[in-house]
Amino acid sequence: MTPLHQAVKDYLALRRSLGFKLKEYGECLREFVSFLKENGASHITNKLAVEYATQRQDEKSVSWARRLIIIRGFARYRIGADPRTEIPPVGLLRFRSRRARPYLYSENEIRRLLEAALKMESPHKLQPRTYYCLFGLLAVSGLRVGEAINLQPQDVDWSEGVLTIRGAKFGKSRLVPLHPSTLAVLLDYAKRRDQIFAGRPMSTFLVTSHGTKLEKTNLSRIFRELSRQITIRKPGVRHGPRLHDFRHRFAIETLLRWYRSGEQVSRRMPVLSTYLGHVNVSGTYWYLGSTPELIAAASTLIETRWKGVV
Repeated sequence: MTPLHQAVKDYLALRRSLGFKLKEYGECLREFVSFLKENGASHITNKLAVEYATQRQDEKSVSWARRLIIIRGFARYRIGADPRTEIPPVGLLRFRSRRARPYLYSENEIRRLLEAALKMESPHKLQPRTYYCLFGLLAVSGLRVGEAINLQPQDVDWSEGVLTIRGAKFGKSRLVPLHPSTLAVLLDYAKRRDQIFAGRPMSTFLVTSHGTKLEKTNLSRIFRELSRQITIRKPGVRHGPRLHDFRHRFAIETLLRWYRSGEQVSRRMPVLSTYLGHVNVSGTYWYLGSTPELIAAASTLIETRWKGVV
């Protein structure tokens, strides 16, 4: 193992110990270090960093810039051990970052999706209930998809009606209270699951037909099929409503209720931020400008208060 390969290993271990997941970092940095070796370089240079980041011509500029950001972080770490290291400057590869516009599901669309999940054809009788519970839970809780499929049986406190979300972003955990109606659906699912897999310990709350953890790839495929079935996604179109949009809808609907009831949203924003598991409130404030309904509700509240002052 070369010094740079060892440095990559140590760097990833350090960052992950701080709570960063760094899913794509390992592959990128190992490839980059091998690229340096192939080019006869024993240290990081800006020239080779850019060459590596942009070598896949079929990729978009955002992918190039993302790869260079990963290298920059590693270079900042590496320069302490090797002063010859060059740190790629910010903005060396420019791109325009655009967040996907969230799809705001209507109540009717959610109801139809849940009905379609229950009616889906499957050789295993638990599977329709699994996706029914998952989609419903995402819609009413604001959980990330990964948080929902990683839930363990012991993470549900039936007496208190609370979920424990473990190992979310940056390794943080949080408590998510549930409405009694949601808890009742989850309890019914748990009983059905335990009857089918009697005596077998479950590693996750929601399981596949084999009693194993749900896979995101298969989950996304099923969601696309069902969303096309209820016509909220057009046949053959790659882009459309996402599972993550349930989280956006939850946040936006919460903010709308607060605005329409005259709440001081700025004071309550930390509550929503904590509930959603955002690292800071700025991540939650993004929802304020993501939909016209929110802007209109905020404007109405401001106008009402202004008239009261005048």
